[in-house]
Amino acid sequence: MSLANGRPYLAIPGPSVMPDRVLAAMHRPAPNIYEGPLHDMVATITRDLRWVAGTSQNVAIYIVNGHGAWEAANANLFSRGDKALVLATGRFGIGWSESARRMGVEVEVLDFGNHSPVDMDRLAAALAADKAHKIKAVLVTQVDTATSVKNDIAGLRAVMDAAGHPALLAVDAIASMGCDAFHMDEWGVDLVVAASQKGLMTPPGLGFVWFSDRAKERCRGGDLATPYWDWTPRAAPDEFWQYFCGTAPTHHLFGLHEALTMVREEGLDAVWARHARLARAVWAAFDAWGQGNADIALNIADPAYRGHSVTAARLGAPHATALRRWTEAEAGVTLGIGLGMAAPSDPAYHGFLRVAHMGHVNAHMTLGVLAVMEAGMRALGIPHGPGALVAAAEVVAGR
Repeated sequence: MSLANGRPYLAIPGPSVMPDRVLAAMHRPAPNIYEGPLHDMVATITRDLRWVAGTSQNVAIYIVNGHGAWEAANANLFSRGDKALVLATGRFGIGWSESARRMGVEVEVLDFGNHSPVDMDRLAAALAADKAHKIKAVLVTQVDTATSVKNDIAGLRAVMDAAGHPALLAVDAIASMGCDAFHMDEWGVDLVVAASQKGLMTPPGLGFVWFSDRAKERCRGGDLATPYWDWTPRAAPDEFWQYFCGTAPTHHLFGLHEALTMVREEGLDAVWARHARLARAVWAAFDAWGQGNADIALNIADPAYRGHSVTAARLGAPHATALRRWTEAEAGVTLGIGLGMAAPSDPAYHGFLRVAHMGHVNAHMTLGVLAVMEAGMRALGIPHGPGALVAAAEVVAGR
């Protein structure tokens, strides 16, 4: 007998839970793509995408996932032989560097490991060493999906400005857009990438690149942007089809429009506050479970450097994998694998997991996940400290 029969819950860091309103908006016949309401709707989508990212500048929409958004950014930022400085705080920072290198970009990586944010002193030293200003852009994740490390983007910009370095600042906000505060223009960010399937609550398939007027001018005439990747017609099309370099992804657009409407209705400040409160509830539970058991701990020790969309943690091998399998089979809750912490062939791989709390998620969803996790620990005999659910409930209650 299993208690998993019923509506399953996907607590992985993308694709996130799709709201019923988004799914209903997508469940319709294909529209006229040549004129009419679809064109008007896309105009509101680009307006709202600028609003979500905190910019009045440019945005381009691609029919891709997050890796495709990286490639779109790389194709427009760089020419072959240009240099990028990548600040890696997890697997996805490394992934962006690999994407750029494969496209002919010279890449220097400052790797800060899986448990720490960017060290500002090391960044300052790297910029100071680049006396010829070969570095065209600094690439960094705001929140790395694998480690849940959150970087101080405004602080990075301040270091770059203090160094007097002209490099562009490019940010991967795939795991954080719509979950953690983001202020592109205020923070002096030149490029941002995100995707539809996380905080923006839409099925995978759309990637977004926001770029500053400064980036547009600095990158004009590059030799990597083929017709499909070129952001110029997408951001300022003469004809509607140029938004998507061909046929519009109609039903994804219907879903995205509804998701952005939901964010408008709630308000960005409220959305960010909701994610912060639910994240703290998860952290409180792990802190309690870890009392008396050093194998259980959050991946990031300092709460100031934890993202609000996903929590990476360890339970000790083989307990994390055993718990994930139990929660899915016995309770209908799917937890995220521990990504990038150890190779799948390494026994240590089975000691890590992630809990997502991004997008369309509320208190009973998050508390339900935590309760199921505790039930699984009890069922599997995984040692853990007491009081996790009470601690999480106290956070949700605002105490």
